[in-house]
Amino acid sequence: MSNTTYSGITIAGVGHHLPAQAEDNATLCRGLEVTPAWILEKTGIEKRYVAAADDSASDYAAKAGQRALEMAGLAPDVVDLIVVCTFSGDYLFPPVSARVQQQLKATNAQIFDVQANCTGFVTGLTVASDRMKVDPSVRHALVIGVEFMTRYIDRTDVNTAIYLSDGAGAALLSRVDPDLGIQASAFHTDSSNFEAVRMRGGGSSFQRHGRVFDAAIDYMEMNGIATWKQAITHLPKVIRKACEKSNVELAAVDFLLFHQANLRMIEYIVKKMGFDMSKTYTNVQHVGNSGAASLAIVLSEAVSQGCLKNGDLLVLAAVGAGFNFGASVWRWHMPVSKAV
Repeated sequence: MSNTTYSGITIAGVGHHLPAQAEDNATLCRGLEVTPAWILEKTGIEKRYVAAADDSASDYAAKAGQRALEMAGLAPDVVDLIVVCTFSGDYLFPPVSARVQQQLKATNAQIFDVQANCTGFVTGLTVASDRMKVDPSVRHALVIGVEFMTRYIDRTDVNTAIYLSDGAGAALLSRVDPDLGIQASAFHTDSSNFEAVRMRGGGSSFQRHGRVFDAAIDYMEMNGIATWKQAITHLPKVIRKACEKSNVELAAVDFLLFHQANLRMIEYIVKKMGFDMSKTYTNVQHVGNSGAASLAIVLSEAVSQGCLKNGDLLVLAAVGAGFNFGASVWRWHMPVSKAV
């Protein structure tokens, strides 16, 4: 059967990698004017992960990608596309995806990075699956989310330090029979709060050359209230739009996985959409918010925990700075030998 017959695009393998060091609320609060109980009440987060000084985003991305390949039972040389979703790569350029290609020895793979903030993984999966649909020569695509968020925050800033974490997650896309795998994606941008979550230092408007470090500019800034309002307003809408494009009723969705920004936010959105928490899996409690990596990591964990079975309708959804929203609907299907 030719590649063109396999018009469906599925996730054939997943994997993730986290730092060795985890930081609990009690440790973090030594530098903050809040208590561990306050953090837990507001966010549901009990700990987050912090990369070691000699760790790199490319190493984490490659390790997550290798695990996804191993689950799919594929060698790196059959990967024709590597998409890395990040805003905290090793360098401003070249793209971290090039380093990942080098480390994996995936010598046949085209590479590029996607910067869509915390919506990166949904965006990357969509871009990669679209690319596979229009070009039969792209046999498999590796989509990776990776962030080293703790490198860009003030550890005494309660608006960022209580949430942000480091890590990487990956998904290996392969061809499958029609009607399986990704059904449709939907996106929405509300740029009215463009300045609410930002990191200005190092950008061309706030270059570092010729000036001293300025914490007000060179660390990440986040308005939590603005983020909350944007998420609860637009994330349900973009999920419903993705379902409409997929010709499925929202009530027919079997499982939802979200960008792991804040447990309380996820609880609110799940309830607002008429579901209960049994319809989702969360790891923000023990992993924290790892940006574009978070949805990839929680997907990898959900698969390892047996939360998904072949035939399930799965929604992946995320919100990122900008504000940018994305959701995709999948008819879940993994190879029989790997299926839960």
